[in-house]
Amino acid sequence: MTDTTATATFGGGCFWCTEAAFAELEGIESVTSGYAGGETDDPTYREVCTGETGHAEVIQVEYDPTVIDYGELLEVFFTVHDPTQLNRQGPDVGSQYRSIILTHDEQQRRQAEAYVEALAAEGGYDDPIVTEIVPLETFWRAEEKHQDYFEKNPQDAYCRMHAQPKVEKVRERFREEQTA
Repeated sequence: MTDTTATATFGGGCFWCTEAAFAELEGIESVTSGYAGGETDDPTYREVCTGETGHAEVIQVEYDPTVIDYGELLEVFFTVHDPTQLNRQGPDVGSQYRSIILTHDEQQRRQAEAYVEALAAEGGYDDPIVTEIVPLETFWRAEEKHQDYFEKNPQDAYCRMHAQPKVEKVRERFREEQTA
């Protein structure tokens, strides 16, 4: 991270989907798929998939806060996944797919908590928001084959069914806002 970039970490289901959606945004310098929130050091994808490491599949976003701010990242995060599903997103089931925000500092924690409180007060969800907000301890980069997965595998059936709609939603809802 340089003086002109900041870092945010989110888990909202399969990292292939969230990585692809966030990569669409102006001001995003990089999106890295990985694991966080668990106990196992340097876990593998296979280990995380067992649900026994305690880790969630997450993305780490390096962004230019003069172009896109943390509040906008929170808006995107809550747009591309269902924060009311406990330990799952769509067809992906297990604690590794939980909704989680891993904060890098006190300001991110306060902003994330306020955002969740505002969403809950709006009453836009039928069920309670179950998104965890915890400090990031360690981010473990996922294996190379998981980086830019959607970009490398656009015809993959899972990507077409689950990542593509999220990418299209972000393109439609957020790209115009940033270029206007």
